Amino acid sequence: MKLYGIKKSNIDRKGRGLYATKDIKENTRIMDYVGKIITKKQTEESEKFDNSKPIYLFNLNSRYDLDGDVSWNTARLINHSCSNNCDYNGTGLKLWVIAIKDIKKGEELTCDYGFGYDENYKQFRCKCGSKNCCGYIVRAESRWRINKRFSMSLKNNGRANK
Repeated sequence: MKLYGIKKSNIDRKGRGLYATKDIKENTRIMDYVGKIITKKQTEESEKFDNSKPIYLFNLNSRYDLDGDVSWNTARLINHSCSNNCDYNGTGLKLWVIAIKDIKKGEELTCDYGFGYDENYKQFRCKCGSKNCCGYIVRAESRWRINKRFSMSLKNNGRANK
């Protein structure tokens, strides 16, 4: 029996997500993240990766990326959350999804997409609704920058609690 099933997502309300079909223990390898291995040059030259549509691209190493935008990659349905319960792991040209905490049956599987904090971060709104959501899909290590900017704007507008 698979550890996951596909259902309408609570995060991506217009799309689908993956849900645990039974309790999953921390450190369990849930599924492989598969796709086409492409060169960095192919990534740079392709109009497919222009941020105007979903991108399922992983940096594997200095020469290759993994394009997970293929119908046989069920892992592409995992949605982003600022309080993710899964993460990506890999070696060589292989990539997989693991549980980073215990996941209860019926819970949506989520990952931190790991987007960088740059001038384009506002293009990617986060809809996860978790307590620590900063409103944008930005890697955990960079969210403090957005939270700091948000708290500073509140303070400057006289709305911050003292």
